[in-house]
Amino acid sequence: MTRLVTALEIIAKALAQTANLSYGICANMHPTGILSLLLTILIGPSRELPEPTPSSEGTPEDRAVAYLAREVPRWSAENQCYSCHNNGDGARALYVAMRLGYELPQRVIEDTTRWLAEPEGWDHNGGEGEFSDKRLARIQFTSALAQAVLAGKVRDREVLRRAARRMAEDQVQDGTWASDASSTIGSPITYGQALATAQAVQVLRYTDPSGFQNQIDKASRWLDTAMVRNTMEAAAVLLGSPLVSATSNRQVDRAIEFLRTSQSVEGGWGPYANSPPEVFDTALVILALARCSARSELQPLVRRARTFLIEKQLEDGGWFETTRPAGAESYAQRISTSAWATMAILETRRR
Repeated sequence: MTRLVTALEIIAKALAQTANLSYGICANMHPTGILSLLLTILIGPSRELPEPTPSSEGTPEDRAVAYLAREVPRWSAENQCYSCHNNGDGARALYVAMRLGYELPQRVIEDTTRWLAEPEGWDHNGGEGEFSDKRLARIQFTSALAQAVLAGKVRDREVLRRAARRMAEDQVQDGTWASDASSTIGSPITYGQALATAQAVQVLRYTDPSGFQNQIDKASRWLDTAMVRNTMEAAAVLLGSPLVSATSNRQVDRAIEFLRTSQSVEGGWGPYANSPPEVFDTALVILALARCSARSELQPLVRRARTFLIEKQLEDGGWFETTRPAGAESYAQRISTSAWATMAILETRRR
């Protein structure tokens, strides 16, 4: 025992000298405290992972997740506003990443998670301006919340049911979810009628298929008869359908045929059959075709499209924004475009 005390005194003196502490503090430590301080000096203090920084290293998925991990928490902190692009689409992509095994520092997503878990406050997100579309926001936030539940970051499913009920109330008579951009082709942050409807029904199926059976049936009937005139409409038919089997209905076949024949030589898709390929439209199609895993003939299309997305990825891990018309600048569109692209390459990465 005497030898142990002597040894600890020697260590205490050494620690005091190395760590610039008084000998009295070190000498009065419990032995486990001395050992802990010794480890701290030798290997450094334990700490959270550092903030991710822009880098061309790592896989495309790693870089995409790191980009969103930097950008998603910034918006609410700097603008006192929980936005559809950062805290909706961007956060949803991060929850998808976590569901697929990515570990992120808690601070990246905790503020958004806390806010999403209180859907009654979504209408007052700090962004109540002329461009605020509450109906669309409820779809985007509920979609993010559903992924948070899937990732295990929100454990109370009743929160998701409350959010889904509020979203379901926005369904109109024809079975769709109209938004302010319903008369347009839609974009990464405006969706449009077809994508908004597909996204909403997808969430309702996951949340409570029996409780929302009426809303799901109405939306499904609309999707089964909707015109397939462009890329977003074709993708929405597949996204809003149950998992597509080898023998699907005529509408699904029509959507698949449109996408199969309109893929560009570069591997991507634009908003229309003969349009130059865009990142958002391509990501949307990848996610839609990924639901058709029973159809092996579609996998080459997905691989070519995935290559197109990766070739378009920027050095910081994100993607240039898809806008309507093309070529404009928009931070919101860039975050949502990058979120959709991130989900597309995450969901189709090789297991």
